[in-house]
Amino acid sequence: MSVADELRIFGIPGIPEIVPGTDLAAVIFEAARRADRPLCSGDILVVTSKVVSKAEGRIVDLDTVEPSPFARQYAEAWDKDPRVVELVLREAKRVVRQVGPVLITETRHGFVCANSGVDQSSAGAAGRAVLLPLDPDASARRIREGLRERGLDVAVIISDTFGRPWREAQTDVAIGIAGMQPVVSYIGQKDPHGHEFRVQALCVADELAGAAELVKGNISRVPAAVIRGFPWTPDETATMRSIVRDPERDLFR
Repeated sequence: MSVADELRIFGIPGIPEIVPGTDLAAVIFEAARRADRPLCSGDILVVTSKVVSKAEGRIVDLDTVEPSPFARQYAEAWDKDPRVVELVLREAKRVVRQVGPVLITETRHGFVCANSGVDQSSAGAAGRAVLLPLDPDASARRIREGLRERGLDVAVIISDTFGRPWREAQTDVAIGIAGMQPVVSYIGQKDPHGHEFRVQALCVADELAGAAELVKGNISRVPAAVIRGFPWTPDETATMRSIVRDPERDLFR
């Protein structure tokens, strides 16, 4: 694995409020140009999933949601909005764990996370919730293709904020990818002392998503960032599904 001697990470300011139907590639390309931070071939563009969801119409007005009896019961017990609980259950493939007010679910994508990724923050208006993109890999491919039409070869990562086992607080991780391999494996290589790696593999997509969050943030209104200088490996077949662990190998599910 080659590593970068130096990385540059910067946000793209000036991206307007995203509405359904927005061409994200065009909007991000123009915002970067106006900010005198134009994208270059070889860059990695990290886009927060919320703006992707908004562009794809994955927004729900809570007044249109009819909660099930279970959602109402659960919400009343734990002082939650039953309409949001209903959305969480609809978006879940299954409930992995329920402890008090916390619902850990597995989404249709295979992601294990809190509340199926349903979020009310930065939803564009009060009384709304934003759902995860239906296919984040496809979302990343569309942005990559839009930038390719503008003469750029840019890898794209869609990121979202997740918790982690055994750790407090959260970090951004990759939930969609296009154009680059998400994992770099050391398996079969040897360290300077001759030890052969048998299990070491790095999810560089997650590491890059976490790094990009440092220049985006939740309230900065900067939903996209560029990482420049990382030697990514091209892969037009890349998918984040490859990093979802099979249940048979998951000791903690």
